[in-house]
Amino acid sequence: MNIQKSYQQNEEAAGKLYLVGTPIGNLEDMTFRAVRILKEVQWIAAEDTRQTRKLLTHFDISTRLVSYHEHNKHASGPELIRILQSGDDIALVSDAGLPAICDPGADLVRQAIAAGIDVIPIPGANAALSALIVSGLPTDRFTFAGFLPRDKKPLMQELQALQPVKETLLFYESPHRIVKTLEAMLEVWNPERQMCLMRELTKKYEEAARGTIQECLDLLKEVPPQGEYVIVVEGSTASESGDSASWWEAFSLEEHVEHYTTQGVDRKEAIKRAAADRQMPKRELYNLLHRQ
Repeated sequence: MNIQKSYQQNEEAAGKLYLVGTPIGNLEDMTFRAVRILKEVQWIAAEDTRQTRKLLTHFDISTRLVSYHEHNKHASGPELIRILQSGDDIALVSDAGLPAICDPGADLVRQAIAAGIDVIPIPGANAALSALIVSGLPTDRFTFAGFLPRDKKPLMQELQALQPVKETLLFYESPHRIVKTLEAMLEVWNPERQMCLMRELTKKYEEAARGTIQECLDLLKEVPPQGEYVIVVEGSTASESGDSASWWEAFSLEEHVEHYTTQGVDRKEAIKRAAADRQMPKRELYNLLHRQ
């Protein structure tokens, strides 16, 4: 059990790790609190120091800047924990938006918690939620899946696993891969699903393209993709739910699991997917399989 009292003095006088949200495009989205924290801490750990230095210069922040990213996190992470344990405060920032979402900051957070360091969020702009609220799609329940796999086979497997999910789906994607991603979605999902392609959020050329998966793919083939994208997709439709319920009804439990293993999925994942199809706990399905 780990209970954090964020604003009470740590008995060992250890420093605090602040997760500071930064703008995703428009510098005016920087909060007053974020600027204050970045000025008050002893260190700022940045994913890209060149990018962050531009931000610090704009807000006249002179705090010492150090690098922390995917390629140096195994060496840099323990050193940052040592600095925190010595009593210094550190602010962690990503290139844009909230740190620790789809970036190595999540590893540093886990290390800090394990070391008894207080981890404090400083909220700010977030691309996924910003796209969701303007998409016109349901916002009451949603699943954020980040970046999809690059290679075709794991990409298709991931989309198949997400096919029955009824809540709105959120993804990040680069302009270089987005066409292939939508083509894969067309192979697995109903092409009439509604989606919103959001690009250049908060910037001068911000654009939201709303339509079916097919319509959005056609647009991307007419107008070359530019800028980073957030993809917001309607959850499983009624017609898809009906189709997915019918294809496995004649299967035994073992045949249902084998259907997925023949697609290259390991048995553990196959059981998970079969249980999702049947709307039953995967532990229950596992036990039933072992009784046969």
